[in-house]
Amino acid sequence: MSLVKTIGTACLLLLMLAGIATAQSSKNETHLRTVSGQVTDKSEDPVPGSVVFLKNLRTSSVSSRFADKDGNYKFSGLDPNADYELHAEMGDMQSSVKTMFSLDSRKEMTLNLKLDKKKSSK
Repeated sequence: MSLVKTIGTACLLLLMLAGIATAQSSKNETHLRTVSGQVTDKSEDPVPGSVVFLKNLRTSSVSSRFADKDGNYKFSGLDPNADYELHAEMGDMQSSVKTMFSLDSRKEMTLNLKLDKKKSSK
């Protein structure tokens, strides 16, 4: 086999492998999850500037976002194979913890969070 033919075959093989890797990467990205919702107080009024915490229960990593002027938040690019805990805080108020389970196959979830007075830890 000539050197040119060997190099040509190697280049073709590399292009095929790159195409497979790209297709697999885009396939994985389409399965990522998103969670969004609104943070409100007991009166159902939006709470802008509240902090929403998202904890990956597999890795224990925590991400946070500020709610926008309408109390809305959004986390995207989430691992579909991990469970997550979510809650919001603002001053002396905190929401209950909500859990996103990996068994729930929805790609987009809406979890609204309602703030109430923090319970004292005595």
